[in-house]
Amino acid sequence: MCFVVDLHQIFEKLKVSLITGGAGFIGAHVSREVQKLGHQVIILDDLSGGFEENIPEGTTFVKGSINDQQLVSQLFEKYSFNYVYHLAAYAAEGLSHFIRKYNYENNLIGSINLINESIKHKIERFVFTSSIAVYGKGQLPLREDMVPAPEDPYGVAKFAVEQDLKCAHEMFGLDYTIFRPHNVYGEYQNIGDKYRNVVGIFMNQLMQNRPLTIFGDGEQTRAFSYIGDIAPLMANSVTNPKARNEIINVGADQNYTVKILAQEVMRAMGIVGEIQYTESRNEVVHAWSDHTKCQQIFGNITYKSLPEGLKKMADWVKLTGSKESTKFENIEILEKLPRIWLKD
Repeated sequence: MCFVVDLHQIFEKLKVSLITGGAGFIGAHVSREVQKLGHQVIILDDLSGGFEENIPEGTTFVKGSINDQQLVSQLFEKYSFNYVYHLAAYAAEGLSHFIRKYNYENNLIGSINLINESIKHKIERFVFTSSIAVYGKGQLPLREDMVPAPEDPYGVAKFAVEQDLKCAHEMFGLDYTIFRPHNVYGEYQNIGDKYRNVVGIFMNQLMQNRPLTIFGDGEQTRAFSYIGDIAPLMANSVTNPKARNEIINVGADQNYTVKILAQEVMRAMGIVGEIQYTESRNEVVHAWSDHTKCQQIFGNITYKSLPEGLKKMADWVKLTGSKESTKFENIEILEKLPRIWLKD
């Protein structure tokens, strides 16, 4: 009799988590952190921006898209998920102006497929990775109580999902936690993507003996955030009652200009490169966040300094090697597309 009770308790504790985009950069780290919680992890990824080698051992990998409504429905029926960590997205803010249809199909409609199924199956918590792109141009530092005014279609899509989760909670009781990370870098990042992730772009250019390309004068400021500092918070949010139905900025506090970032990347890589300034693009010039709320919810968080984080990523990049830059083949609007993106 005691054996039966103990076995029942073991199965009661086993949680099942769906992680979309788990073969991608942030998803690969969050998947590992969720495994540490003892969850059974199911990863859904179409490998459009991620790599199968990023997927941790011991997880179940399903190759497919969140836009495949039938597949998403089948997965929810088969695995009876407790939690959904939604990290699948095409997170190219600047490019989103020129791929509007693709942006909304992948970053909005695909998210709605997941929310619908989460409502139907009474998911305990829906963890969504949004972005500080929802803020647009605003008073600094960016705070969660500000009214979002996104400047690009990527930010519009992310904000729409945030609003839909709020509606789903109020109508159906779906609990959520929304994170707004910013300028995240680290191991498993796709350094071959020339449209996003400036740290990876710089490291890839250095290894290919190419100049580091900077839009405009390089005086844009961002707070660059090491993935190893934020992935545990995202994973553990489902067990934190303070994070329930909250929107949380997450990331580093110290901001740097892109020019200074380029110098720090060269130092971390041990390679002196040339900097090439190109035409400015339409982007928010200064963006960094206030993290008071994050500290209140998760306690005192210590973040790695930029040199420390860059060194860890550089060590990984040197082991994996450079990657050929991939060209996005489905540009919908060519007008005002930065010329540097037309090359290669």
